[in-house]
Formats: sequence, structure tokens, C-alpha cells
Amino acid sequence: MAKNPPEEAMNIQLSESGGAALVSQSNILRKSDVMQAVIRLLCLLTSSAALTVMTTAKQSATITLYGFTLPLYSKWSFSDSFVYVVCVCAAVALHSLLQLLINVSRMIRKSPHIPSRNHAWLIFAADQIFAYAVMSAGSAASGVTNLNRTGIHHTPLPNFCKPLHVFCDRIAISIAFTFLTCFLLAITVVLDVVCLSNY
Repeated sequence: MAKNPPEEAMNIQLSESGGAALVSQSNILRKSDVMQAVIRLLCLLTSSAALTVMTTAKQSATITLYGFTLPLYSKWSFSDSFVYVVCVCAAVALHSLLQLLINVSRMIRKSPHIPSRNHAWLIFAADQIFAYAVMSAGSAASGVTNLNRTGIHHTPLPNFCKPLHVFCDRIAISIAFTFLTCFLLAITVVLDVVCLSNY
């Protein structure tokens, strides 16, 4: 049975609108993939910078206490908090590099960055775990650094950052990169939510 012209026109309009919706959704996913690649690259750079600056933080100096001159030597590995920053930043750098390579390879092949909803949930969970880990590492390192700068007020222990200013400055720069990495991971979590909403 032949369709009436209005019905045919309606079917054509529906197919065109459906095609436009698919193209629009595809464009959104492509833009999301590009943003994911850029954020992953930035996250790789900041976590690598935090790792590199922290592992090169060491200095020798002397300090005078009660008329005695004492030698000082400080290194990042002497503090568990700084070791924690190094371990977490190394893990985040590897995670970011892996996700960046997967993202770029899929963009080159023009296939979706996240092939399934289960995969999207896995990446979402991993990004959240790493974001919390980086935040806790940066917070722990900040507490130790603040103690080094202020000293202990009720004891004769001085401000160790005066004679060890190079060491303390490197630690502060590393912590700044650590918190920047946390911010970038938070952005990836938001992008993961956008990807999940499209499934």
C-alpha cells in the first residue's frame, strides 16, 4: 500500500533529524576525545614535573644551635610523605600516559575512545582513585613542609628552611605541581561523566 505524500515527507524529516542528532552526538564525542587527550597530556606533564623536582630535592648546610655548628643534610627520601608523593605521581604519570596513547590511537582510527559503558565506568573509577591519592599525597607533604618552615614553637628546633632554602623551594614547587595534577584529574572525572551520559 502506497504512503501518502505527507507521511513520506514526515518520514524524511524524521530520518533527517535522526541523522542530524547522530552527527551532533558524534561531534560532541570527538570534542570530548580531543579534550581528554589534552588533559591527559597536561596531567602527564605536571605529574612528571612533580616527580622530577621532588626526586632532585636535596641539600647540605650547617646550622648554629646553642653556639654549636651542626651539619645538616636533607633529602626527599628521608620523609615518608615525600616518598608517598613520588610513588603516587609516578603511578599517575603511567596512568595518564597509557590513557593518552589509547585515546590518540583511537582518534587516529576514528573509533570511540571509550568503547563500552563498563570501560567508561572503569576509567571513571580509576581517575577518581588517582585524584584522591594525589590530593592526600600533596596534603601530607604540605604538612611536613610547613613544619620545616615554621619550626616547632615550644622547642629549640629552628626553621630548617633558612639554611636549606633550595631543598624547601624544590619541595614547594613539587607540591604545587602535585595539586595542579589533582585539579587536572578532577577535570578528567567531569569528562568521564560526560562520556557516561552519552551511553
